[in-house]
Amino acid sequence: MKRLSLLPQQCILLMSCLLVALEAVPIDIDKTKVKGEGHVEGEKIENPDTGLYYDEYLRQVIDVLETDKHFREKLQTADIEEIKSGKLSRELDLVSHHVRTRLDELKRQEVARLRMLIKAKMDSVQDTGIDHQALLKQFEHLNHQNPDTFEPKDLDMLIKAATSDLENYDKTRHEEFKKYEMMKEHERREYLKTLDEEKRQREESKFEEMKKKHGDHPKVHHPGSKDQLKEVWEEADGLDPNEFDPKTFFKLHDVNNDGFLDEQELEALFTKELEKVYDPKNEEDDMVEMEEERLRMREHVMNEVDINKDRLVTLEEFLRATEKKEFLEPDSWETLDQQQLFTEDELKEFESHISQQEDELRKKAEDLQKQKEELQRQHDQLQAQKQELQQVVKQMEQKKLQQGNPPAGPAGELKFQPPGEQKVGDAPKHPAGDDQPLPPGHVQEPAARTDQVHP
Repeated sequence: MKRLSLLPQQCILLMSCLLVALEAVPIDIDKTKVKGEGHVEGEKIENPDTGLYYDEYLRQVIDVLETDKHFREKLQTADIEEIKSGKLSRELDLVSHHVRTRLDELKRQEVARLRMLIKAKMDSVQDTGIDHQALLKQFEHLNHQNPDTFEPKDLDMLIKAATSDLENYDKTRHEEFKKYEMMKEHERREYLKTLDEEKRQREESKFEEMKKKHGDHPKVHHPGSKDQLKEVWEEADGLDPNEFDPKTFFKLHDVNNDGFLDEQELEALFTKELEKVYDPKNEEDDMVEMEEERLRMREHVMNEVDINKDRLVTLEEFLRATEKKEFLEPDSWETLDQQQLFTEDELKEFESHISQQEDELRKKAEDLQKQKEELQRQHDQLQAQKQELQQVVKQMEQKKLQQGNPPAGPAGELKFQPPGEQKVGDAPKHPAGDDQPLPPGHVQEPAARTDQVHP
């Protein structure tokens, strides 16, 4: 994908609505020493995943739209409200035929992908008679009533869906993290129940020691404060702390030179602080918690600095924040280990929900076991019937042999010809007058007299 930062400011606003993130500079690199290297033309840059289930479709649409000259020019004069309101979407009618054709193809591919996902989900529960058109209504990032062509309504729906989803994205992540922490505590308590008193006490002591060790770390500076930024300036950028300048700092960490600090560029600033608390080599440090800590730091700075709430920090917003009292004298920052992430009542409710799910799974397992046993019973019954039939056939063949009836071959033919039914030319040749033994039960008839006169 072409680098999206090549677009003007308005395209960045569009991308902010869609959270098409720009790769942030690692803060342990001195940008002043690599100045001038720049971006290599045509080089492909991997952007972070937005976390949306239609992320690839979103990126492909933006990638195609940015190739149209008319659409790019409209972006130069559009503001964020025009983008969010859908006014910009109407410009899609004026893009080139080639772009529209490519967008049509992308939409058909996305509809096919969603239908495949729906079918796979329904097949997993053995459902039949799938109404794909009705089920497509649950996806709000495209117009399901027209699955073949990409229209202005599709662009409008894509922007609005992405904007809404991303506004709730952080909230969803926080909820998932809370469940993660409660599950950890639930599993720990369940494990303790399996131990005797002595082992349980050892485990409890070890747990408390690990908590204490994790909490024993250097002071974490308030995110976005002067002390925090000066530490990045000195240790990451390798510059003199006495020469700290907010404007220069902003430009150093605006990696794509678009005039904004986006969410990823902001999060990169917190790495030094996070390293004080988390080390992947330490058993007591949870990397999932580290990412939650990073997210909370970024949210805090955005709430304090991002005045127009467009998920981007301009130079003006950044400089204005450095003039506040909180920048020079911030409150202390509480890390996750210093906060209560959930209450005992919330944990009990969570465990009750888990217990309910386990009961449902257990019931399903029992039902499946019953079905398995019933199928096995039917199989055994069929096998018994098969053996009985085979035994009956065998007895019938033996009875035929005893009665002198030859058993039949596979095609119903006789396996040997009874006496007197030999084919012509197959009769045995005996010398004249030679007596042959008769079959059992037969009496030889006297030979006819040759001198007898018949009337």
